[in-house]
Amino acid sequence: MSRLLAKPWVRDGALGAALLCAVLSLTLWPQDAMEAARSGLALCGNVIIPSLFPFFVLSSLVVELGLAGYLGRLLEGVMRPLFRVNGACASAVALGFIGGYPVGARTALSLYEKGMCTRTEAQRLLAFCNNSGPAFILGVVGAGVFASSRAGVLIYLAHAAASLCVGLLFRFYGRDEEPRHRGGPPCIRTTRFSSAFTGAVTGALRSTLNICAFVVFFLVVVRLLTRSGLLTGLAEVLGSWFAPLGFDRVWAQRLLTGLLEMTSGVCTLSGDGSLTGRLSMAAFLLGWAGVSVHCQVLSFLGGSGLSAGTYLAGKLLHGILAALFTGVLAAHIPLGAPVAALLSSQADDLAALDFHTALTLSTAAAWITFLAFLLLSAAALKKAGHPRRPVV
Repeated sequence: MSRLLAKPWVRDGALGAALLCAVLSLTLWPQDAMEAARSGLALCGNVIIPSLFPFFVLSSLVVELGLAGYLGRLLEGVMRPLFRVNGACASAVALGFIGGYPVGARTALSLYEKGMCTRTEAQRLLAFCNNSGPAFILGVVGAGVFASSRAGVLIYLAHAAASLCVGLLFRFYGRDEEPRHRGGPPCIRTTRFSSAFTGAVTGALRSTLNICAFVVFFLVVVRLLTRSGLLTGLAEVLGSWFAPLGFDRVWAQRLLTGLLEMTSGVCTLSGDGSLTGRLSMAAFLLGWAGVSVHCQVLSFLGGSGLSAGTYLAGKLLHGILAALFTGVLAAHIPLGAPVAALLSSQADDLAALDFHTALTLSTAAAWITFLAFLLLSAAALKKAGHPRRPVV
């Protein structure tokens, strides 16, 4: 099959057939395409832009102002033994956990482009620092899809634990390299703050609009595939193959939808089926993130030279581990029974939160993280006794 697809005429023919099918679909079902596009634009305006834009700005400032470099001097003894990356990479890990897709991946790429991590370290980061944000899992998946704050807490714990496990496993990936840039420790460039700020804002806007384009596109694709019957037909085939395992057409269609566009797939899990199975599939889809998110990340990588295969392998492993962890947690922590004392109060408080409140808390967490980076960088500077660069 790979040899056949390697032939130019086969690739061109397949691409031409796909484009012809797309044109026919838009011609036959224009109303469905328009409705899907409107839904995508509403999702971008209400969720994507307000949640990702501030994190993109902050991630750029953390790198451009040298805060990641100072943070690295404090956390070198933690990041190197655990993940075999230098301490500056802690900023990508932290922002990847609280910012949502694809803030962590973009921060890792920025560190690599600034010479603050090697190519191997950047690829290790890409494998595990591109995660779903707590606002989405707790607010949309937990309270919205499953109508249970405990479900959101359980999935987020499994999601975070699986991500860390992927990072620990990928510490064995590749050979360590020498840093591309040598010299003294980085310095906070206060005289260049205006340039860093304007560049961060304009770059964040471009990145956010780029992500919105992929979100709208894949929502239209999923709607047209469903309307044409292709997605349903493929789900019927998969359901018949795996029927002895209890994997019927409904489960197959949920999985196929989520593999393409994660949000659409997760939202289908509010229907019938065992609760443990639906939770595990939600955890897998959140770990895998969907082709839509992958296209967003790959658009950032561009000509950076970083391996897309390493990133995709990490996301697949993340999804599998998250599903396993969720199944284990759901078996030992029934959602109808009280959870552990450590989580009970947090779960009860989260039950009353809507998505916008959770989103506000997530944005506040971004600012708190930025201030933490600033304070830790100042502490590292004071500890090292390194003089500030003179103002010019």
